[in-house]
Amino acid sequence: MSLPPPDLILARFGEIALKKGNRGFFEKALRHNLRQAADEISPTRVTTLGGRVAIIPAGRVEEVAERVKDVFGLVSTSPAWSCASRPEDIVELARRVLDDALETRCSVFADGAVPAPVTVRISTSRSDKSFPMNSVEMDIHVAEHILPGPERVKVQLRGAELEVGIDIRSEASYVFVERIPGPGGLPVGTLGHAVSLLSGGIDSPVASWLAMKRGLEVSYVSFHSPPYIGDASRKKIADLVRILGRYQPTSRLHVVPFTRIQETIRERAPAAYRTVLYRRFMQRIATSIARRERAGALITGESLGQVASQTLENMTCIEEAAGLPVLRPLLTFDKTEAIALARRIGTFDTSILPEPDCCTVFMPPRPVIRGRLELCLRAEADLGVEELEAAALDETERLTIER
Repeated sequence: MSLPPPDLILARFGEIALKKGNRGFFEKALRHNLRQAADEISPTRVTTLGGRVAIIPAGRVEEVAERVKDVFGLVSTSPAWSCASRPEDIVELARRVLDDALETRCSVFADGAVPAPVTVRISTSRSDKSFPMNSVEMDIHVAEHILPGPERVKVQLRGAELEVGIDIRSEASYVFVERIPGPGGLPVGTLGHAVSLLSGGIDSPVASWLAMKRGLEVSYVSFHSPPYIGDASRKKIADLVRILGRYQPTSRLHVVPFTRIQETIRERAPAAYRTVLYRRFMQRIATSIARRERAGALITGESLGQVASQTLENMTCIEEAAGLPVLRPLLTFDKTEAIALARRIGTFDTSILPEPDCCTVFMPPRPVIRGRLELCLRAEADLGVEELEAAALDETERLTIER
């Protein structure tokens, strides 16, 4: 008899288990986020099983497993089959699960070649202490009853190609052969809310992802400068937010018109300070938006020394204009590290599309490297900062981006 689809998904959390008195709060948030993600595919029930989370969809279990593997707070997930917690039932189910896994592996040899024996391990965890065998005894018992001959499998306790996992509990037992890695971290929303300044490059989406990983709900603000920057750049930003929606399904994007501010800076401020002054305005406007959103911090993709505006002196000048803490998750990252993470989370291919962002407008030929705050303040005295900021906020477009 062929093996039916899995019944449920067993999910494991890591850091949440260390939260002691606050653990219940984090587990509740994790269940909510899992249910929200899974319900996009199938109505789903989510329960806690003493150190595990059981995700029980009404159907399409494997699709749900693929969706929930990106939920922050999880370290791994396993599509699993359930049975009664009796040795004979567990042995029978484990045999069917192993046979199916071996058949799937052998099916790749379409040319008729005989595959080498697969290394296999049986790994039992037993939370039901009334069960008649301990974990080691159950490993041996199951192996004796389900493993085929040496021409097909070879027992290997470390680094086995195939691990048959058995989780024995009082209400039921679960058998699985996959451990799909999760992103770790903490559930989104458990540590507050922040606003990310999203430029459309490689770094700011990665910084946003890292902030979500630490439990922050993230809203976004981008700055658009028509006619110097076209609609394709604006679409690129929305696409990045949509990709990040895999990790936070619903997001708010604030699109700020920035042309008048940049033209005013070009006309009235020292050329070398243009980029620093652009970014000071961005910090002010993002702070105003964050306060409207009841967010407690800003997020940027800055990496120390990566470009002229990201020296210690220039970042100090820029941050002085913010009214909230500025979080820089990539501060010490090399570019290669940011690129690797962008590839992993799915934003890289969109980020490298050749669409300029607004900071490329009126770029000075020789930007200041070690800016001085008193010179920034002196330049801004002639710009009409409050009027420009108020006009930009009045014309800001607020979008809700669904995954």
